[in-house]
Amino acid sequence: MTAIFALATSLLWGLADFGGGLLTRRLQALTVVVVSQTLAAVVLGAIVLATGGWREAGPQLWFAVGAGVVGPTAMLCFYRALALGPMGVVSPLASFGTVLVPLGVGIVAGERPGLMQVTGMLVAVIGVVLAGGPRISGASVARRTIVLTLISALGFGAVMALISEASTTVTGLFLALFVQRLCNVAVGGAALYASVRRGTPALPEGGLPALRDALPALGFVGIADVAANGTYALAAQSGPVTMAAVLASLYPVVTSLAALGILKERLRAIQTAGASLALVGSALLASGG
Repeated sequence: MTAIFALATSLLWGLADFGGGLLTRRLQALTVVVVSQTLAAVVLGAIVLATGGWREAGPQLWFAVGAGVVGPTAMLCFYRALALGPMGVVSPLASFGTVLVPLGVGIVAGERPGLMQVTGMLVAVIGVVLAGGPRISGASVARRTIVLTLISALGFGAVMALISEASTTVTGLFLALFVQRLCNVAVGGAALYASVRRGTPALPEGGLPALRDALPALGFVGIADVAANGTYALAAQSGPVTMAAVLASLYPVVTSLAALGILKERLRAIQTAGASLALVGSALLASGG
């Protein structure tokens, strides 16, 4: 089940990242973060009420608060990087932190993966690196884009590690994700307010009608991101965090394939090879579990 939940996380995050990056090309990144997370919070609030998740409140929710404070910064940097640079490069780079931070937490906690899993991790991580292609050091990807991507990578890794500690039950997980989203909205909303005070418009050129037209896509991004956090938490609770982290980090392959199919971004041979290695690594991890 760890492999299934973690691979579902990759699919959901990959699609959410593609949608968020696409929206940021016509909306302010902070607006995308705040609106998408608000819509997700509304859905989660309804689920918490329906399932009685509020009864699971406890000290562990502070982990969700931490994830909610770190998350908006990571998402903002990531969406800006996706808007500035090619998705096929930015997305694989962002997966560094999502692998390294939870892996480090798992190893510190005493997890010792077997030989097959170690091999799978190495193959998958190499694949993710190669999926970024050789353009990382070239002039075609601006330094600002790389810096934003690396900041988001560490932030996403921290969110993954925190949310996996926020609950031990499914109903408690709904509550933790709800609290996380409320914090996302609060932090992102404060940043958006400060941005508007500095003269940056919150609405796109078309005003409210343009924002209203984008609501379905914004809702999909927010809900897919929530679902990915949930499936990752389930993956981390049902098996080794090290396996869950590596398999969940395969989401750049999904983002790159979506960019290839919809935006017609061309993958270089080394990127295609990297995506293939990532899939091979995931198979080794699953078989070793």
